[in-house]
Amino acid sequence: KQWYQRRVRGLARTSSGARIFGVLKGAVDGGLDIPHSNKRFPGSNAESGENDASVHRSRIMGEHVSSYMSSLMDDDEDAYKRQFAAYRMEGIMPDMVESMYAKAHEAIRADPSPAPKKETPEGYKPKSYKRQRMSLAQRKGRVAQQKAAFLALQ
Repeated sequence: KQWYQRRVRGLARTSSGARIFGVLKGAVDGGLDIPHSNKRFPGSNAESGENDASVHRSRIMGEHVSSYMSSLMDDDEDAYKRQFAAYRMEGIMPDMVESMYAKAHEAIRADPSPAPKKETPEGYKPKSYKRQRMSLAQRKGRVAQQKAAFLALQ
């Protein structure tokens, strides 16, 4: 019992409308064959079993983001400035979010290949925070140094 509790502590439960289901929908729409049920996608009604495509489309096109931006602008200007600072720098207002998402979708459809990676400069060495391994002579010298310091204190 105790092992099981420790083991599942890091797992997160999925809920209807979670982001992972947006990823699943995109993968399925992209042509991957993944067994799934539409009942977890945004806009699905658990009671009637029907799926409202307009709700799903509004999530895909970012209407929930624009409505949240509008509500923050009206209610809490400081929170709006903090959370949407990058949007403000680009001059994006709540009514422009849907067109921004549409442009992104068009660009992906035009060229779905990922952007090329930047080449690393000649002689580039990534940072390493690991301590360098000492040679045998260095280890023996370090032990001798520590012995000498210890004996000097006594």
